[in-house]
Amino acid sequence: MTAASQTIEVGGARPYRIRIGPGLLDHGAALAAHVRGRHVLLVSDSHVGPLYAARVVAALNAHTPAQVVVACVAAGETAKSLDGFAALLRELADLGATRDACVLALGGGVVGDLAGFAAACWMRGIDIVQLPTTLLAMVDSSVGGKTAIDLAQGKNLVGAFHPPRAVFADTTTLRTLPERELRAGFAEVIKYGAIMDARFLDWLDAHADALLARDDAVLAPAVARSCAHKAAIVARDPLEHGERALLNFGHTFAHAIEAEQGYGGDVMNHGEAVAAGMLLAARLSATLGLATDADAGRLQALLDRFGLPTAMPPGLSADALLARMRMDKKAAAGGLRFVLWDRPGTARLVADVPDDAVLDVLRPA
Repeated sequence: MTAASQTIEVGGARPYRIRIGPGLLDHGAALAAHVRGRHVLLVSDSHVGPLYAARVVAALNAHTPAQVVVACVAAGETAKSLDGFAALLRELADLGATRDACVLALGGGVVGDLAGFAAACWMRGIDIVQLPTTLLAMVDSSVGGKTAIDLAQGKNLVGAFHPPRAVFADTTTLRTLPERELRAGFAEVIKYGAIMDARFLDWLDAHADALLARDDAVLAPAVARSCAHKAAIVARDPLEHGERALLNFGHTFAHAIEAEQGYGGDVMNHGEAVAAGMLLAARLSATLGLATDADAGRLQALLDRFGLPTAMPPGLSADALLARMRMDKKAAAGGLRFVLWDRPGTARLVADVPDDAVLDVLRPA
Protein backbone atom coordinates (compact mmCIF):
# COMPACT_ATOMS: atom_id res chain seq x y z
CA MET A 1 0.00 0.00 0.00
CA THR A 2 1.28 3.46 -0.88
CA ALA A 3 1.04 6.60 1.20
CA ALA A 4 -1.89 7.76 -0.94
CA SER A 5 -3.80 4.51 -0.39
CA GLN A 6 -6.73 4.10 1.98
CA THR A 7 -8.60 1.09 3.32
CA ILE A 8 -12.28 0.74 4.20
CA GLU A 9 -13.60 -2.25 6.12
CA VAL A 10 -17.09 -3.43 5.21
CA GLY A 11 -18.76 -5.28 8.08
CA GLY A 12 -21.75 -7.58 8.24
CA ALA A 13 -22.16 -11.32 7.86
CA ARG A 14 -19.59 -11.45 5.03
CA PRO A 15 -17.02 -8.73 5.80
CA TYR A 16 -14.45 -7.64 3.25
CA ARG A 17 -11.93 -4.89 2.62
CA ILE A 18 -11.91 -2.08 0.07
CA ARG A 19 -8.46 -0.81 -0.90
CA ILE A 20 -8.23 2.52 -2.68
CA GLY A 21 -5.15 4.13 -4.18
CA PRO A 22 -2.74 4.23 -7.13
CA GLY A 23 -1.04 1.13 -8.53
CA LEU A 24 -3.17 -1.54 -6.87
CA LEU A 25 -3.60 -3.62 -10.04
CA ASP A 26 0.13 -4.45 -9.80
CA HIS A 27 -0.16 -5.82 -6.23
CA GLY A 28 -0.14 -9.46 -7.31
CA ALA A 29 0.34 -10.88 -3.83
CA ALA A 30 -2.67 -8.95 -2.50
CA LEU A 31 -4.82 -10.02 -5.45
CA ALA A 32 -3.68 -13.66 -5.27
CA ALA A 33 -4.50 -13.80 -1.57
CA HIS A 34 -8.16 -14.00 -2.58
CA VAL A 35 -7.69 -16.88 -5.03
CA ARG A 36 -8.54 -20.11 -3.17
CA GLY A 37 -8.63 -22.60 -6.02
CA ARG A 38 -7.14 -23.52 -9.40
CA HIS A 39 -9.31 -21.41 -11.70
CA VAL A 40 -9.61 -17.66 -12.21
CA LEU A 41 -11.88 -16.01 -14.77
CA LEU A 42 -10.86 -12.40 -15.34
CA VAL A 43 -13.84 -10.60 -16.89
CA SER A 44 -13.31 -7.28 -18.63
CA ASP A 45 -14.67 -5.39 -21.62
CA SER A 46 -13.41 -4.36 -25.04
CA HIS A 47 -12.29 -0.94 -23.77
CA VAL A 48 -10.69 -1.83 -20.44
CA GLY A 49 -9.32 -5.29 -21.26
CA PRO A 50 -6.67 -4.10 -23.76
CA LEU A 51 -5.48 -1.48 -21.25
CA TYR A 52 -5.20 -3.51 -18.05
CA ALA A 53 -6.01 -7.23 -18.40
CA ALA A 54 -2.47 -8.36 -19.28
CA ARG A 55 -1.11 -6.35 -16.36
CA VAL A 56 -3.46 -8.06 -13.91
CA VAL A 57 -2.74 -11.51 -15.36
CA ALA A 58 1.01 -10.91 -15.01
CA ALA A 59 0.60 -9.76 -11.41
CA LEU A 60 -1.46 -12.85 -10.59
CA ASN A 61 0.81 -15.31 -12.39
CA ALA A 62 3.72 -14.12 -10.28
CA HIS A 63 1.93 -15.12 -7.10
CA THR A 64 -0.48 -17.99 -7.82
CA PRO A 65 -0.32 -21.22 -9.86
CA ALA A 66 -4.03 -20.93 -10.69
CA GLN A 67 -5.06 -20.94 -14.33
CA VAL A 68 -6.14 -17.44 -15.34
CA VAL A 69 -8.44 -17.01 -18.34
CA VAL A 70 -9.57 -13.64 -19.69
CA ALA A 71 -13.10 -13.11 -21.00
CA CYS A 72 -13.86 -9.78 -22.66
CA VAL A 73 -17.42 -8.65 -23.26
CA ALA A 74 -18.55 -5.78 -25.47
CA ALA A 75 -18.23 -2.39 -23.79
CA GLY A 76 -21.50 -0.76 -22.81
CA GLU A 77 -24.77 -1.45 -21.04
CA THR A 78 -26.00 -3.82 -23.75
CA ALA A 79 -23.52 -6.46 -22.50
CA LYS A 80 -25.46 -6.69 -19.23
CA SER A 81 -28.01 -9.03 -20.77
CA LEU A 82 -29.19 -12.62 -20.59
CA ASP A 83 -26.93 -13.39 -23.56
CA GLY A 84 -23.93 -11.81 -21.84
CA PHE A 85 -24.69 -13.72 -18.66
CA ALA A 86 -24.95 -17.01 -20.57
CA ALA A 87 -21.64 -16.32 -22.32
CA LEU A 88 -19.84 -15.98 -18.98
CA LEU A 89 -21.40 -19.20 -17.69
CA ARG A 90 -20.07 -20.96 -20.78
CA GLU A 91 -16.61 -19.50 -20.07
CA LEU A 92 -16.75 -20.90 -16.53
CA ALA A 93 -17.91 -24.26 -17.85
CA ASP A 94 -15.13 -24.39 -20.45
CA LEU A 95 -12.63 -23.48 -17.73
CA GLY A 96 -13.89 -26.36 -15.61
CA ALA A 97 -14.36 -23.91 -12.75
CA THR A 98 -14.94 -25.61 -9.42
CA ARG A 99 -16.64 -24.22 -6.32
CA ASP A 100 -13.38 -22.66 -5.12
CA ALA A 101 -12.90 -20.75 -8.40
CA CYS A 102 -12.65 -16.97 -8.44
CA VAL A 103 -14.05 -14.37 -10.81
CA LEU A 104 -12.27 -11.02 -11.11
CA ALA A 105 -14.33 -8.14 -12.49
CA LEU A 106 -12.03 -5.63 -14.19
CA GLY A 107 -13.98 -2.68 -15.50
CA GLY A 108 -16.90 -0.44 -14.78
CA GLY A 109 -20.32 -1.12 -13.35
CA VAL A 110 -21.51 -3.19 -16.30
CA VAL A 111 -18.61 -5.63 -15.94
CA GLY A 112 -18.97 -5.70 -12.16
CA ASP A 113 -22.70 -6.40 -12.29
CA LEU A 114 -22.47 -9.01 -15.04
CA ALA A 115 -19.43 -10.84 -13.66
CA GLY A 116 -20.83 -10.64 -10.14
CA PHE A 117 -24.12 -12.20 -11.19
CA ALA A 118 -22.32 -14.99 -13.05
CA ALA A 119 -20.23 -15.65 -9.93
CA ALA A 120 -23.37 -15.63 -7.79
CA CYS A 121 -25.02 -18.26 -9.97
CA TRP A 122 -22.14 -20.57 -10.91
CA MET A 123 -22.44 -23.62 -8.64
CA ARG A 124 -24.71 -21.50 -6.41
CA GLY A 125 -22.00 -18.97 -5.73
CA ILE A 126 -18.23 -18.64 -6.16
CA ASP A 127 -15.83 -15.88 -5.14
CA ILE A 128 -15.87 -12.50 -6.85
CA VAL A 129 -13.17 -9.82 -6.50
CA GLN A 130 -14.08 -6.41 -7.85
CA LEU A 131 -11.41 -4.38 -9.69
CA PRO A 132 -13.36 -1.22 -10.62
CA THR A 133 -11.79 1.04 -13.22
CA THR A 134 -14.42 3.79 -13.36
CA LEU A 135 -15.24 6.29 -10.66
CA LEU A 136 -18.88 5.23 -10.75
CA ALA A 137 -17.96 1.61 -10.07
CA MET A 138 -15.42 2.51 -7.38
CA VAL A 139 -17.89 4.43 -5.25
CA ASP A 140 -21.09 2.54 -6.00
CA SER A 141 -21.55 -0.69 -7.92
CA SER A 142 -18.42 -2.50 -6.70
CA VAL A 143 -19.42 -2.00 -3.05
CA GLY A 144 -22.31 -3.77 -1.37
CA GLY A 145 -22.74 -6.98 -3.33
CA LYS A 146 -25.56 -6.04 -5.68
CA THR A 147 -25.28 -7.86 -9.02
CA ALA A 148 -27.74 -7.80 -11.89
CA ILE A 149 -28.51 -7.85 -15.58
CA ASP A 150 -31.08 -5.88 -17.58
CA LEU A 151 -34.19 -6.95 -19.44
CA ALA A 152 -35.98 -5.04 -22.18
CA GLN A 153 -38.61 -4.16 -19.58
CA GLY A 154 -36.16 -2.45 -17.23
CA LYS A 155 -32.74 -2.13 -15.68
CA ASN A 156 -31.36 -4.60 -13.09
CA LEU A 157 -34.54 -6.68 -12.95
CA VAL A 158 -32.66 -10.00 -12.64
CA GLY A 159 -29.91 -10.28 -10.08
CA ALA A 160 -28.65 -11.39 -6.69
CA PHE A 161 -26.93 -10.08 -3.59
CA HIS A 162 -23.41 -11.51 -3.75
CA PRO A 163 -20.77 -9.59 -1.73
CA PRO A 164 -17.20 -9.61 -3.07
CA ARG A 165 -14.26 -11.11 -1.22
CA ALA A 166 -12.41 -7.85 -1.79
CA VAL A 167 -12.41 -4.61 -3.79
CA PHE A 168 -9.27 -3.01 -5.24
CA ALA A 169 -9.90 0.50 -6.58
CA ASP A 170 -6.75 1.55 -8.46
CA THR A 171 -7.12 5.29 -8.93
CA THR A 172 -4.52 5.37 -11.72
CA THR A 173 -7.07 3.66 -13.98
CA LEU A 174 -9.10 6.87 -13.85
CA ARG A 175 -6.39 8.54 -15.97
CA THR A 176 -7.57 6.59 -19.01
CA LEU A 177 -11.25 7.14 -18.26
CA PRO A 178 -12.98 9.39 -20.81
CA GLU A 179 -13.81 12.82 -19.41
CA ARG A 180 -17.54 12.23 -19.73
CA GLU A 181 -17.31 8.99 -17.72
CA LEU A 182 -15.24 10.66 -15.01
CA ARG A 183 -17.80 13.43 -14.60
CA ALA A 184 -20.61 10.88 -14.55
CA GLY A 185 -18.96 9.11 -11.64
CA PHE A 186 -19.08 12.26 -9.57
CA ALA A 187 -22.88 12.05 -9.60
CA GLU A 188 -22.70 9.09 -7.22
CA VAL A 189 -20.04 10.83 -5.13
CA ILE A 190 -22.30 13.87 -4.79
CA LYS A 191 -25.15 11.55 -3.84
CA TYR A 192 -23.43 10.53 -0.60
CA GLY A 193 -23.23 14.14 0.46
CA ALA A 194 -26.83 14.71 -0.54
CA ILE A 195 -28.24 11.88 1.57
CA MET A 196 -25.99 11.86 4.64
CA ASP A 197 -23.05 14.29 4.67
CA ALA A 198 -23.71 17.95 3.87
CA ARG A 199 -20.11 18.86 4.74
CA PHE A 200 -18.94 16.49 2.01
CA LEU A 201 -20.88 18.59 -0.50
CA ASP A 202 -18.89 21.64 0.61
CA TRP A 203 -15.63 19.65 0.36
CA LEU A 204 -16.48 18.53 -3.17
CA ASP A 205 -17.24 22.09 -4.22
CA ALA A 206 -13.92 23.28 -2.79
CA HIS A 207 -11.90 20.49 -4.48
CA ALA A 208 -13.80 20.22 -7.77
CA ASP A 209 -10.92 21.43 -9.94
CA ALA A 210 -8.41 18.98 -8.44
CA LEU A 211 -10.89 16.12 -8.64
CA LEU A 212 -11.63 16.79 -12.29
CA ALA A 213 -7.87 17.00 -12.90
CA ARG A 214 -7.60 13.40 -11.56
CA ASP A 215 -5.27 14.24 -8.70
CA ASP A 216 -4.69 11.01 -6.73
CA ALA A 217 -4.22 13.03 -3.55
CA VAL A 218 -7.87 14.11 -3.61
CA LEU A 219 -9.38 11.25 -5.61
CA ALA A 220 -8.44 8.62 -3.02
CA PRO A 221 -10.05 10.53 -0.10
CA ALA A 222 -13.17 11.25 -2.19
CA VAL A 223 -13.55 7.59 -3.12
CA ALA A 224 -12.78 6.46 0.43
CA ARG A 225 -15.32 8.82 1.99
CA SER A 226 -17.97 7.68 -0.48
CA CYS A 227 -17.18 4.01 0.13
CA ALA A 228 -17.19 4.52 3.90
CA HIS A 229 -20.69 5.98 3.74
CA LYS A 230 -21.95 3.13 1.57
CA ALA A 231 -20.15 0.48 3.63
CA ALA A 232 -21.75 1.74 6.84
CA ILE A 233 -25.23 1.52 5.35
CA VAL A 234 -24.60 -1.86 3.71
CA ALA A 235 -23.31 -3.36 6.97
CA ARG A 236 -26.53 -2.32 8.72
CA ASP A 237 -28.86 -3.32 5.87
CA PRO A 238 -27.19 -5.82 3.52
CA LEU A 239 -30.37 -6.88 1.69
CA GLU A 240 -32.01 -3.45 1.33
CA HIS A 241 -34.88 -3.99 3.72
CA GLY A 242 -34.69 -0.45 5.08
CA GLU A 243 -31.91 2.13 5.34
CA ARG A 244 -30.02 0.93 2.28
CA ALA A 245 -32.84 2.22 0.12
CA LEU A 246 -31.51 5.73 0.81
CA LEU A 247 -28.68 4.95 -1.62
CA ASN A 248 -31.29 5.10 -4.38
CA PHE A 249 -31.62 8.89 -4.13
CA GLY A 250 -32.34 10.00 -7.70
CA HIS A 251 -32.28 6.45 -9.01
CA THR A 252 -36.02 5.90 -9.45
CA PHE A 253 -36.06 8.79 -11.90
CA ALA A 254 -32.69 7.76 -13.38
CA HIS A 255 -33.65 4.17 -14.10
CA ALA A 256 -36.87 5.31 -15.77
CA ILE A 257 -34.91 7.73 -17.95
CA GLU A 258 -32.40 5.03 -18.89
CA ALA A 259 -35.04 2.44 -19.73
CA GLU A 260 -37.19 4.85 -21.72
CA GLN A 261 -34.32 6.24 -23.82
CA GLY A 262 -32.78 2.79 -24.38
CA TYR A 263 -29.27 1.66 -23.54
CA GLY A 264 -27.50 2.04 -26.87
CA GLY A 265 -26.45 5.01 -28.98
CA ASP A 266 -25.96 8.60 -27.92
CA VAL A 267 -28.02 8.63 -24.73
CA MET A 268 -27.51 9.58 -21.10
CA ASN A 269 -25.24 7.19 -19.25
CA HIS A 270 -26.05 6.01 -15.75
CA GLY A 271 -24.19 8.71 -13.86
CA GLU A 272 -25.70 11.45 -15.99
CA ALA A 273 -29.17 10.00 -15.45
CA VAL A 274 -28.51 9.89 -11.69
CA ALA A 275 -27.50 13.56 -11.75
CA ALA A 276 -30.72 14.54 -13.49
CA GLY A 277 -32.65 12.15 -11.24
CA MET A 278 -31.23 13.65 -8.05
CA LEU A 279 -32.29 17.12 -9.09
CA LEU A 280 -35.76 15.81 -9.95
CA ALA A 281 -35.89 14.18 -6.50
CA ALA A 282 -34.85 17.48 -4.90
CA ARG A 283 -37.57 19.31 -6.82
CA LEU A 284 -40.12 16.66 -5.87
CA SER A 285 -39.07 17.13 -2.25
CA ALA A 286 -39.78 20.85 -2.61
CA THR A 287 -43.11 20.19 -4.35
CA LEU A 288 -44.19 18.02 -1.40
CA GLY A 289 -43.06 20.63 1.12
CA LEU A 290 -40.23 18.51 2.56
CA ALA A 291 -37.37 20.79 1.48
CA THR A 292 -36.90 24.16 -0.17
CA ASP A 293 -36.41 25.26 -3.75
CA ALA A 294 -33.17 26.87 -2.57
CA ASP A 295 -31.82 23.44 -1.57
CA ALA A 296 -32.56 22.17 -5.07
CA GLY A 297 -30.83 25.23 -6.49
CA ARG A 298 -27.67 24.55 -4.48
CA LEU A 299 -27.63 20.95 -5.69
CA GLN A 300 -28.02 22.12 -9.27
CA ALA A 301 -25.09 24.51 -8.86
CA LEU A 302 -22.84 21.70 -7.62
CA LEU A 303 -23.89 19.38 -10.43
CA ASP A 304 -23.17 22.18 -12.89
CA ARG A 305 -19.73 22.61 -11.28
CA PHE A 306 -18.92 19.02 -12.23
CA GLY A 307 -20.34 19.39 -15.72
CA LEU A 308 -23.27 17.08 -15.07
CA PRO A 309 -26.68 17.35 -16.76
CA THR A 310 -29.56 18.68 -14.70
CA ALA A 311 -32.37 18.24 -17.23
CA MET A 312 -33.96 15.20 -18.79
CA PRO A 313 -33.15 14.29 -22.38
CA PRO A 314 -35.58 15.93 -24.81
CA GLY A 315 -38.46 13.96 -26.21
CA LEU A 316 -39.21 11.74 -23.21
CA SER A 317 -42.85 11.52 -22.20
CA ALA A 318 -43.68 12.23 -18.55
CA ASP A 319 -46.45 9.63 -18.66
CA ALA A 320 -44.12 7.02 -20.14
CA LEU A 321 -41.53 7.73 -17.43
CA LEU A 322 -44.18 7.37 -14.74
CA ALA A 323 -45.16 3.98 -16.20
CA ARG A 324 -41.49 2.93 -16.11
CA MET A 325 -41.30 3.87 -12.44
CA ARG A 326 -44.19 1.57 -11.67
CA MET A 327 -42.11 -1.29 -13.10
CA ASP A 328 -39.07 -0.35 -11.03
CA LYS A 329 -38.10 -3.01 -8.52
CA LYS A 330 -38.12 -0.34 -5.79
CA ALA A 331 -41.83 0.37 -6.34
CA ALA A 332 -44.25 -0.91 -3.71
CA ALA A 333 -47.69 -2.43 -4.21
CA GLY A 334 -49.35 0.56 -2.55
CA GLY A 335 -47.83 3.20 -4.81
CA LEU A 336 -44.67 4.95 -5.84
CA ARG A 337 -41.85 5.34 -3.35
CA PHE A 338 -39.01 7.82 -3.64
CA VAL A 339 -35.93 8.68 -1.64
CA LEU A 340 -36.38 12.39 -0.94
CA TRP A 341 -34.56 14.86 1.27
CA ASP A 342 -35.54 17.26 4.02
CA ARG A 343 -32.34 19.22 3.41
CA PRO A 344 -28.85 18.43 2.11
CA GLY A 345 -27.39 15.59 4.15
CA THR A 346 -30.73 14.27 5.42
CA ALA A 347 -32.80 11.90 3.28
CA ARG A 348 -35.66 9.49 3.87
CA LEU A 349 -37.90 7.06 2.01
CA VAL A 350 -41.33 8.47 1.22
CA ALA A 351 -44.16 6.12 0.24
CA ASP A 352 -47.38 6.69 -1.71
CA VAL A 353 -46.16 9.76 -3.55
CA PRO A 354 -49.05 11.14 -5.66
CA ASP A 355 -48.75 10.69 -9.42
CA ASP A 356 -49.65 14.33 -10.00
CA ALA A 357 -46.67 15.52 -7.94
CA VAL A 358 -44.32 13.29 -9.93
CA LEU A 359 -45.75 14.44 -13.25
CA ASP A 360 -45.38 18.07 -12.18
CA VAL A 361 -41.61 17.74 -11.84
CA LEU A 362 -41.27 15.61 -14.99
CA ARG A 363 -43.12 18.00 -17.27
CA PRO A 364 -41.27 21.05 -18.58
CA ALA A 365 -42.07 24.25 -16.71
